Amino acid sequence: MPEPVAGPELRPAHHRPGGGFRNPPGSPRRRATLRDYLKFLLWDMRVARLPALPPDLALPGTPDLAALPENAVCWLGHACFALRIGGKLVLTDPYLSRTAGPFGLGPKRFLPAAVSAAQLPRLDAIVISHNHYDHIDLAALRAYRWRAETPVVCPLGVGALLRRQGYQTVIELDWWQAWTLDGLTVTALPAVHFSGRGPFDRDKTLWASIALASSERKVWFGGDTGYGEVFREIGQRAGPFDLALIGIGAYEPRVIMEASHATPEEAIAIARDIGAARTIGMHWGSIMLTPEDPFEAPERFRRAALEQQYGESNAWILKVGETRTF
Repeated sequence: MPEPVAGPELRPAHHRPGGGFRNPPGSPRRRATLRDYLKFLLWDMRVARLPALPPDLALPGTPDLAALPENAVCWLGHACFALRIGGKLVLTDPYLSRTAGPFGLGPKRFLPAAVSAAQLPRLDAIVISHNHYDHIDLAALRAYRWRAETPVVCPLGVGALLRRQGYQTVIELDWWQAWTLDGLTVTALPAVHFSGRGPFDRDKTLWASIALASSERKVWFGGDTGYGEVFREIGQRAGPFDLALIGIGAYEPRVIMEASHATPEEAIAIARDIGAARTIGMHWGSIMLTPEDPFEAPERFRRAALEQQYGESNAWILKVGETRTF
């Protein structure tokens, strides 16, 4: 359960007194100024150019997710994975459409997802880390055919948005709270990020990382996160993990992104802190959200695994549509 703090009301430390949420203690301070944001939007992103796509970025064809074997994961692109764990087929952060933004506005994918939402088989559960547009894709959620039957697990405050899309079983969790489905336990854990889908709802809903645990395997899904002290606590209280899915892209400029997105080197540090035997680098290779070369992250990720003595063979880079057992 969340750690309480003293006060007129006993409340978790990440709950703001007036409503909304904040990052855990020991997280990077949000130090970007309005000038930093304006430079990022009006200059950095305008002059950034997408390099040629690597020839092996994605596998051809459409993966058969219904046939996904036990203890296997398939990367559909960005932060969207299908996993079979504890006999359950689980989908993470379903962003499958072209645009990450409202009304068709916003950054657009340069590489399609491995499947469309209409091609998804019936899932046993969907887990969502936070409400940003590249993690909650309303068009994809509405196109999914089993909205009434499939439970969705999300952080506090996100449920209303999902219910409006027709999902009837929505489980909202605070950090350290868990929900169980026939032997598969889904636990919301801390992350270093923020939330919001418009100019007036900043940090009104919670963000989280997610642990999926069966009797055989434990997987940690990072959602979006920067690096912070909290990951050592996660390792001590909830680890170790057989596999961690950690974002390695969208990390420049650091004055803005250090409090919300990890660098490839910090992703390896997170994997070490939480006690993950192996890790997959995600949140790269599908959409250009920040001005750095979107294809430099994998090499930095592998090099960091070597330099931090994590083991280069334990830092996996998948092709979009690729399946790997863990």
